[in-house]
Amino acid sequence: MIPAMPATAAVTSARQASVAALRFGRLAAMGTVAALILIAGVWASWGTAQHVMLTKGRERGTIEVTRCGDDTCTGPYTPISEGSKARAEVVIEKTVAVRRGETYTVVVKPSSDDVVRSGPAGVLYAWVPLGGALLLASVVVAGGLGRTRGAWVMAGAGVALLTAAFVTV
Repeated sequence: MIPAMPATAAVTSARQASVAALRFGRLAAMGTVAALILIAGVWASWGTAQHVMLTKGRERGTIEVTRCGDDTCTGPYTPISEGSKARAEVVIEKTVAVRRGETYTVVVKPSSDDVVRSGPAGVLYAWVPLGGALLLASVVVAGGLGRTRGAWVMAGAGVALLTAAFVTV
């Protein structure tokens, strides 16, 4: 310590350094949590979205839902695209938007008899997990990072995505 410097200046300097280190640690931790939430949302959405959005070379057609179980519904598949073949029965995930007796445009998952909805409703429904992740990450961004404007933008995007999916499906 310098003899001319009072002892309180050294304590204040150490305190400021520790506060800065803690602030950096909090920002790094919360930034990592928010990034992981968003990555998980994209990862969960991409499993279905890739089939719906990248339809070139995939079999496209319609399904008329004839039977529904607890988790899935089934029905005959009628092809629309070239190279697609008719199937007596394909499986679609049972959701609130799939009803018995209705016909839906679908894309067949490669090497299976599983189908996912296509068109705007299918695209929006596929990205619903990302909408939830945006809402959850907005809370982390607002509370943990202190970035309220960014959090409002993220929350607005999540609400818009979920509302659009609800309205279209």
